[in-house]
Amino acid sequence: MSEEQVTEALNAGAEIATLADTQDINLFVGGEMGIGNTTSASALAAALSKMPIEELVGKGTGVDHDGLKRKQDAISRAIRLHSATELSPLEALRCLGGFEIAGLVGAYIRCAQLGIAILVDGFISTAAALVACKINPTIRPWLFFSHRSEESGHKHLLTMLDAQPLLDLGMRLGEGSGAAIAAPLLQAACRLHAEMASFEQAGVSQ
Repeated sequence: MSEEQVTEALNAGAEIATLADTQDINLFVGGEMGIGNTTSASALAAALSKMPIEELVGKGTGVDHDGLKRKQDAISRAIRLHSATELSPLEALRCLGGFEIAGLVGAYIRCAQLGIAILVDGFISTAAALVACKINPTIRPWLFFSHRSEESGHKHLLTMLDAQPLLDLGMRLGEGSGAAIAAPLLQAACRLHAEMASFEQAGVSQ
């Protein structure tokens, strides 16, 4: 992406978060749709973590062994081309990320600034969360993580973010699907915290 493009994508995500705030939304879920974006997410993870590419790159939508090798080679070439392990998080996003990842980064940062909790969904959204936290570490307390993806690099991203996902169901889908399942758990937890009677209120004997 050009500098103008990455700025535009970040701003587009921030605008969605601002719109959510005007509608009194208190939980933001960002999903993604696309083909090939596990590759860009893996490239970002490798650049920011300096971990071996083989540990971060999975089969995505189900490529065979040869496809996985091509994917790993493409990421290696991209990281060498941009000297990506030496880049700032924003420059790594510009050189290796996609528009949807940049949009999520902008949305996550803006949501935290507005006091909106964020439910992060799956591998690609977690890669965006890692970039966002590298750019602005103060947003981390606003992030909740819906599930642990089967994509091989996801567990490493969660470790880097010191994140414990709510669910581990062997899911591979993105598009916000894991967050849709996890959201009722957060809603139930909030209701229990807000509405459950104390021992004194319930008349429980000491």
